[in-house]
Amino acid sequence: MKISNKLKIAVFPVAGMGTRFLPATKASPKEMLPIVDKPLVQYAAEEAIEAGIDTLIFITNKNKITIQNHFDKGSEIEAELERKKRDKELFIVQNIVPGNVKCIYITQHQALGLGHAILCAEKAVGNNPFAVILADDMILSSGNGCLNQMVKRYEELNSSIIAIEKVKKNLLNKYGIIDGIKNNNNNDWVLSNIIEKPDNDKAPSDMGVVGRYILNPSIFDILKNTKKGSGGEIQLTDAIANQIKKEKVYAYEFKGKRFDCGNKLGFLQATIEYGLNHNELSGDLRDYIKNLNIK
Repeated sequence: MKISNKLKIAVFPVAGMGTRFLPATKASPKEMLPIVDKPLVQYAAEEAIEAGIDTLIFITNKNKITIQNHFDKGSEIEAELERKKRDKELFIVQNIVPGNVKCIYITQHQALGLGHAILCAEKAVGNNPFAVILADDMILSSGNGCLNQMVKRYEELNSSIIAIEKVKKNLLNKYGIIDGIKNNNNNDWVLSNIIEKPDNDKAPSDMGVVGRYILNPSIFDILKNTKKGSGGEIQLTDAIANQIKKEKVYAYEFKGKRFDCGNKLGFLQATIEYGLNHNELSGDLRDYIKNLNIK
């Protein structure tokens, strides 16, 4: 069956435990941690919607009902805001996602890795291309968002694309690292291999995969036959490495600044920089930082 190149579906794996942020994540999902005034998962959803996505699939676990509550209609708070004539706040909570966007929630019953989480979405995705967005990776762009940039290339190539960025040499063993041929005119690579967390001195390049993917549905059959890899989990990186052997897969060097909000330092850096780009707060925050007596 011919694959449409119109990307309308995004998958958000949000079933992780968030142990690096305990105790903050003991009762609240890490994806609900706020950067300024919105949770991580909302930034991810907004990036998808900006790119033309109209179906958001959240792969969650039974303890993360807060995420669903955030995107669902909040009757009580809306009624209270309406009663108090708080029109600005009412508009904000009523428009977390546009009316034409559908949210689907699928439970991942076992923590078997990112690859397994993606496989949980197979029935909902069907024979369609889809994006994968990891909310931990926030990407600040001055123009088009990262996924929007990737969608434009996908519509030209009709092949799976993964987002990449240059990684410091001492951190290569923390990423999936690509190998391939760079197309300088389009800022992308034709991949020949991808290796999950190689030794720093054995990495094939210094370009690491970050949390944005556009995948053709052929990835599902590959995932079903992917054995457990690093960490005893089914790794999406391993499945993509096998997909490369069967069809063309590209890597895209996006324009924007990435923050790894899966760790505390990255989270703090994102909070500061998003605050400096916030319409209401940027001026006061700049003044505050300028006047800090930092030793």
